[in-house]
Amino acid sequence: MSPEPVFTVEPAPRLAYASFVDCNVAEAWVGDRLRIFTGKYGEDPLWGEARDLKFADGVSAPAAFATAADAFTEVRLPANAAPGTPGLHGAVWFESVYSPEPDGRRLYALYHNENYPQTLPLGPSGEGYATTDWPAGLQGEGSPQAVCRIGVMASGDGGASWTDRGILLQDHQPRLVLAPTNRNYTFSGGVGDPSAVASGDHLYVFFGEYGYPGRYAPDTWDAAVEASGQCISVARIALADLDDPVGRARRWDGERFSAAPDGIGVPIEALRIAPEDGGGPVSAGDRSFHWGPSVSWNTHLECWVMTFGRVDSEFWAGDSVWLSTNPHADLGAGDNSQRWTRPQLLLRKPGHTLWYPSLQPLDTAEDLAARHTSVRLGRRARLWVKDLGPSTHRYLSEHVVTFGD
Repeated sequence: MSPEPVFTVEPAPRLAYASFVDCNVAEAWVGDRLRIFTGKYGEDPLWGEARDLKFADGVSAPAAFATAADAFTEVRLPANAAPGTPGLHGAVWFESVYSPEPDGRRLYALYHNENYPQTLPLGPSGEGYATTDWPAGLQGEGSPQAVCRIGVMASGDGGASWTDRGILLQDHQPRLVLAPTNRNYTFSGGVGDPSAVASGDHLYVFFGEYGYPGRYAPDTWDAAVEASGQCISVARIALADLDDPVGRARRWDGERFSAAPDGIGVPIEALRIAPEDGGGPVSAGDRSFHWGPSVSWNTHLECWVMTFGRVDSEFWAGDSVWLSTNPHADLGAGDNSQRWTRPQLLLRKPGHTLWYPSLQPLDTAEDLAARHTSVRLGRRARLWVKDLGPSTHRYLSEHVVTFGD
């Protein structure tokens, strides 16, 4: 086990984001401006169709984050395809952006994709979902839970327009945890909320894993078995395959990156919560697990830093943010992708639910000269988090994190 990171969390003047955020904030330098992408796009039979996936940019991260809501630009995205036909289905959120070129004109976005049996009905190929025993969703009894997948889009104009390159990672119908077992009101399975970083010739995708590690059936369901296959997981894809990613990613299988993109992988053991500490299966609704990773390389510590949330009860509620580090720059060697430190508490706000924590650069000369982003940071960074408080839901920053002695 690597030494635990040394860091301090200090109060800072409160910053509030003006636009809609319900995901990690994806960003990249495009020319001499930092461009951020937030919001939701596409069909959603539970919450309604959305066209909120937009971008803003500025000379620094604080400047981009300070953009007024009416100054964001809506991106051009492919239309949803009709159910049962090839194409984009359900709603998407951009959660991580990779740029292979210094000018940022060529971008790849990893998107979180949510579907229901209405938008992606079960087809003869095995893709999609059946309505039988579908569990209750976030609007209570009678509303459906979603299933999440991870896909890739590409842009050649700095993110103004995008083409869908297809689904990178997903779980199929047999792995969904359905009624009467599922009581979390959020996801019946799937993979989501990706954070991607380049290491060597591959893009490493860290994500939340919510499916059953095998074929689910209510009479053979086992809480410990379900929990063993859930938490934060990692897969990878060759950078050269990002324009044609379908079928090419590989999940970590416990020894190497060899599990299929729709196969059964093994989550990062160091980030799992033990049963004696409240950990358990996602479907239970009253057990704890970590989710929503945001990964960055820290140039001061010379290690990877991951922030993530923790769910402690139904409706995805949890009042804490956690941090772990990994000192191995090469995530592809041996089991380096698994060598994360024991999670340390970064922030707790009792009475609030905290989602999508991320570290973001400041507007210091150092950060600007290094063109830092949320995936590459220095000694000090702003902590941003979606705060679902008793009276308001805002994406906020009220703290600065300083790493090292």
